[in-house]
Amino acid sequence: MRMLAEFFPEFTQKLDEMDALYNEKRMIDEKTYQFICFALSIKARSKPCVLKHFKGALEAGATVQEIAYVFALVMREAAGADDCWTHDVIGDWKEILAGNIKCDCQK
Repeated sequence: MRMLAEFFPEFTQKLDEMDALYNEKRMIDEKTYQFICFALSIKARSKPCVLKHFKGALEAGATVQEIAYVFALVMREAAGADDCWTHDVIGDWKEILAGNIKCDCQK
């Protein structure tokens, strides 16, 4: 965001406005909000956001045990989603081995 703040400040201003709107219209409690943001931060692999929302969850009254549960839930759901998606992609593995399915990514 530092580059955007410097070269496209209008964009970062709109993001700040969206954040303010989210805060104004929030229909969930702060701890739940922090849990959701923590989970999304893990999936986005954003170190600053993981740290921010870990701390935010604690400040909202979460215990480390609750945060660990959310962390485990993210890992479990990601594993399940990865498993399902990968099986869908290579479900015809015998056809792949037979050379009947080509990858568009090869040149």
